[in-house]
Amino acid sequence: MLISPAYAQAAGGGSDFFVTLMPLVLIFVVFYFLLIRPQQKRMKDHKAMINAVRRGDTVVTGGGIVGKVSKVKDDETVQIEIADGIRINVIRDTLSSVRSKSEPAAGQGDAKPAAAGGGGEQGAKAGGLFSKLKR
Repeated sequence: MLISPAYAQAAGGGSDFFVTLMPLVLIFVVFYFLLIRPQQKRMKDHKAMINAVRRGDTVVTGGGIVGKVSKVKDDETVQIEIADGIRINVIRDTLSSVRSKSEPAAGQGDAKPAAAGGGGEQGAKAGGLFSKLKR
């Protein structure tokens, strides 16, 4: 015979088991820090954003409908105005993002953006994307 039979080595120490298990543990740790943990953080932030929705906020639903929150009915439902006089009830969990938060009270709204130096939304609307390039 040209091929000699191979015999299994004697089952020995526990270090072989540890060395075999180490790559699996390392893969799990990498998956946890690169995939699982950021996803949990993203879900937590999204839930906080949805719980903070109030009347006057501009929101986007999961279906892509953009509207302004006209009424927060309860913990599950909000009423969104998508056009003049057209309001729909939406489950709060289906909101995908909040595009703009509502303005503060009328007496406080004028002083804060000027003090911050950013110009608020009005500066962004007037100059648009190219306003920063001119400076």
